[in-house]
Amino acid sequence: MTLVSTSWLSENLNKVKIIDASWHLVKNRKAIEEYNKEHIENAIFFDLDKNSSQRKDLPHGHFLPSLNDHEKAISEMGILNTDRIIIYCYSDLISSCRAWFQFLFFGHDPKLISVLNGGMKKWKLEGRKVTNFKTKIIPSKYKAEENKNMIKIKSQIDENIKRQEFTVLDARSKNRFLGLETEPRPGVKSGSIEGSKSMPLSEIVNVKDNTFLDTKKLRDIFNSIEISGNKIVMSCGSSVTAASLALAYSLINDDYIPKIYIGSWTEFGKR
Repeated sequence: MTLVSTSWLSENLNKVKIIDASWHLVKNRKAIEEYNKEHIENAIFFDLDKNSSQRKDLPHGHFLPSLNDHEKAISEMGILNTDRIIIYCYSDLISSCRAWFQFLFFGHDPKLISVLNGGMKKWKLEGRKVTNFKTKIIPSKYKAEENKNMIKIKSQIDENIKRQEFTVLDARSKNRFLGLETEPRPGVKSGSIEGSKSMPLSEIVNVKDNTFLDTKKLRDIFNSIEISGNKIVMSCGSSVTAASLALAYSLINDDYIPKIYIGSWTEFGKR
């Protein structure tokens, strides 16, 4: 199950490891402060900024950490390779999907990792219990291995513009994709990757509760822009929202291995 429902999690709270992977692009919301104030019982906070690799030339990017850094961070969270993990967030960007992607990239069993459909937004709308109690963590010895075929780098994107071997799908808003809106990060121009297609995240989720559309609607949306097969690479601003597209597409294509252009537009559109 790539997605689990709020009712399923409510019934299985003590049988799984729960991760809060909230992350906000807007500066007036601090995910760790919100987590400290309230979170789902037993949840462990996953800091996306700290669990990403920052490049000096691209300070606003979210590149994947090294294998050793990932192992260290996940071990400090007390997570085992055999744990059933449920990830949620309280983010409009559905940052839980980026954490899901990161765990898959570093080799966690796909059958043991899921995203909470609707996340904290739906959980709270339903009046489910939250707490501010600190989750007890017993450090573990987590071992990872990289699935390097799940990411593309800029040189591969440049080469693909000529060869057109895969389709790049962009999760940013339509106006950002078309270059009609200023990018939120400094030093990044407006526009999109040549030959890429647009699929804003807002088109594949229910705004009311942050749940993904049902599979029939998702299939219709992907089909409407002729997205099919497995040669699909997701992109966005800094590879956070791209993971939400990857998850959505995996819901309707069992053979799809999530693939992301990890530098996304923050790297490609750098002035």
